Amino acid sequence: MALVEQDLVTMSADELDELFRKSPAGEIPSGEANGQVLLGSEHDSLSETAAQVAHLIAWQGKVFDREKGLLVNKVGPFGTELIRARVYKEPSWFDGNETIVLDYSDTSVVARWIRDEIREVAPHLYLGLVFWDDDKILHFSLKFPE
Repeated sequence: MALVEQDLVTMSADELDELFRKSPAGEIPSGEANGQVLLGSEHDSLSETAAQVAHLIAWQGKVFDREKGLLVNKVGPFGTELIRARVYKEPSWFDGNETIVLDYSDTSVVARWIRDEIREVAPHLYLGLVFWDDDKILHFSLKFPE
């Protein structure tokens, strides 16, 4: 059975790291994805609630333009498109294997210290890592329509 978004919410940080490690990069996505912050707390209803609140008021997802190698984040309660990134493949800072990089260093004053990496863990579902400078600080998911 394929993973679904809810499966990721209930995984621990170690389980999310292991899933990322064993997953392929997949294709660079295209189109709009709903995003969810993953706090890595196994079976913790507080973690799920916090992720839902973060989604509603802060970050809602990303819109990818595969052809241009760019994306824009949907932020705020209305999903305003802000904070751009370049999108490309290269070795992961996490494990050295191929990953899809979301690079804010040249496209955003606000997020220039951020680098996201994503891999496809199920059809239309990506697991992401957020790096602040060189430190991994967060997991997130991206769900694209089928």
